[in-house]
Amino acid sequence: MNDRYTYGNSRFWEMFPGLLVWGTFALALTLSFLEPLWVIVFILVFDLLWLYRVIYFNIFVIISWKRHRETSRIDWQAKLSTLPSASAIHHLVFLPTYKEDYAIIRETLRSLKENSFPNSRMMVVLGGEHGDEEAFRKHARRATQEFGSVFKELIVTVHPKGLPGEISGKGSNLNWMGHKVEAFLQEKYPMIADEDLIVSAFDIDTIAHRQYFSYLTYLYCTVPNPTRCSYQPIALFSNNIWNASAPVRIAAFGTTFWLFGELTRSDRLWTFSSHSMPWKMLRDVRFWQKDIVSEDSRIFMQAFLHYHGKYRVTPMFLPVSLDAVWGKNYWESLKGLYVQMRRWAWGVEHLPYLVHGFKHDKQISRSKKFRYFFNHVEGMYTWATAPIIMFVLGWLPLWVAKGETNALIQAAPFTLQQIMQWAMIGVLVSAVMSLTILPRRPQEVRKHTWIVMVLQWILLPITFIVFGSFPAIDAQTRLMLGKYLGFSVTKKAR
Repeated sequence: MNDRYTYGNSRFWEMFPGLLVWGTFALALTLSFLEPLWVIVFILVFDLLWLYRVIYFNIFVIISWKRHRETSRIDWQAKLSTLPSASAIHHLVFLPTYKEDYAIIRETLRSLKENSFPNSRMMVVLGGEHGDEEAFRKHARRATQEFGSVFKELIVTVHPKGLPGEISGKGSNLNWMGHKVEAFLQEKYPMIADEDLIVSAFDIDTIAHRQYFSYLTYLYCTVPNPTRCSYQPIALFSNNIWNASAPVRIAAFGTTFWLFGELTRSDRLWTFSSHSMPWKMLRDVRFWQKDIVSEDSRIFMQAFLHYHGKYRVTPMFLPVSLDAVWGKNYWESLKGLYVQMRRWAWGVEHLPYLVHGFKHDKQISRSKKFRYFFNHVEGMYTWATAPIIMFVLGWLPLWVAKGETNALIQAAPFTLQQIMQWAMIGVLVSAVMSLTILPRRPQEVRKHTWIVMVLQWILLPITFIVFGSFPAIDAQTRLMLGKYLGFSVTKKAR
């Protein structure tokens, strides 16, 4: 993609995150040789702040984990019997797909069929791409034969190739699916009110918890102003976790724990990956933006700006399970992981859109604008810089100042080592908690793999840099230089 974004002074804000990152690295390198003491003091303060963040982050993760365990034990379908309004609710599940095998599609449809919510009030939309139309049509026919009579509707759409103003990807496909379904519902089901329809936009490999739609319905019927919020579940990348490589597993668990931490702070929560939202909101914003990569988080910001800041995310403490990155061999898995993390880091593309929207919307408070702006910029900046500052640049000024008699310089290596050891408590918590959210071990996987699941966390510093900092720096540098990314599909297999 070579076209630039077209809102406001977007070029500056495209460059801003990359300039911030590279400016930090350049300043740290330069001062390490000119004024190493200054950098050592900065590193000590930075690492102490990071230790503090690790501690409070783990507290939030544990709170979310406990709520997840409690929520999983409740019969949400039974609780719906106490809510008269729940009987009118219908669910619409969007499943965009591109070159996936029928086994993937079938497993997802089967999980929807076996969900606790009545199938008679569920509609499923299977959306293929023109570039894979022949294979998709075959899969759609098989799906219709097997599941066509299971749900209220099983709708099939094919997204044309090369429509103006689009880039190929999930967002443009979802946009096409949305408009097609809108026309279909107006013609066949005009009696279903927009307010009674909840949409779930799922990746094709998404396996929802059995109580997911019952729980979602309960929330929708009980939270204040339910059409003014999206609903974010826990994302577990665990469908094939036992067969994934160690770095892929660490990245998968890391993403889940990050989301655990965010769910308890809904004031800063955006939507991510597979999630749910009101049909009314989608119609109001005219569906997903079709010229971006990160449509899962952008749809929240579209609604946030459309409703002048009066839109939020309601956390769901039940999971949806997706595939971890898969490859034909170890190297291909690592390459696929890097590409996936870079695509997620491309969420930095939201900054120009965010700034432009805030500039022209006088109804959103300044404090709310600042909070969302700061959280987005700080999150992207930390993603790119923190691992390298802690594990690489932090030791450079110590090497340069070696032999100095300054007491602070002499004590710094010991202090940094102690901080790192304390921070490892967070790693230990993650290692233990990862075992509690693992799916059952497949029979073909050896029993001693449990030991590997614990020992793999030794690789965290390397994974943190190679599959954390590097793809984030890559994404922000590309945006800074105007070398825009397209959408890359994560390979899936059973």
